[in-house]
Amino acid sequence: MDWGCGVNGKAVWNMVPGDCEFNPHHPHNRELRRDNGMVIRPIQVEDTETFFSMMCFLDNETPFMMYEPDERKKTTDATELRKKIDEAISMGDFLLIAEESNNVVGYIWAEKGRMNRILHTAYIVVGIREAYQHQGIGTIFFRELDEWAQENGIVRLELTVECANTAARHLYEKNGFVVEGRRMKSMKIGDEFVDELYMAKLL
Repeated sequence: MDWGCGVNGKAVWNMVPGDCEFNPHHPHNRELRRDNGMVIRPIQVEDTETFFSMMCFLDNETPFMMYEPDERKKTTDATELRKKIDEAISMGDFLLIAEESNNVVGYIWAEKGRMNRILHTAYIVVGIREAYQHQGIGTIFFRELDEWAQENGIVRLELTVECANTAARHLYEKNGFVVEGRRMKSMKIGDEFVDELYMAKLL
């Protein structure tokens, strides 16, 4: 996909319920409009600060992210994240953000395999703030992910999810992912060990 120019040089999806049709008048700019003015678009390096803030917010909002509350702020910073975003863009990874009123409220990041034997794979991380879940953001994320994967020779998409995260698992299964295995006691939340599921989708 050519992301196109969009607004201020950014390819843009303006979302509206039930409207997911390609706009023929802008062949390089998919527009999905939603009354609340949410925008879904590829990330840019200039988004680093708001992206970092959203990730820290997610760490405190949900137990299903890798970092514990406030751990991210203690172990990394926006400067390090900026480098990772710059690398992701230069390496052709897939990284979309959902944005409302200039605040990032969700993202999907698919990192392509770096070594020759796994160049056909991509590992996925998804995060959407609770207040913005069940609004179709995840569905759009995964639809665009599939298109990107097919255009970039990716034939295997993979991720992990905590067994207790049934909402995320349902989203992944709805978009064609299947469980391949279980990672026993792979994480520890508080005093409790938890399992994760390996999930993948072959294209």
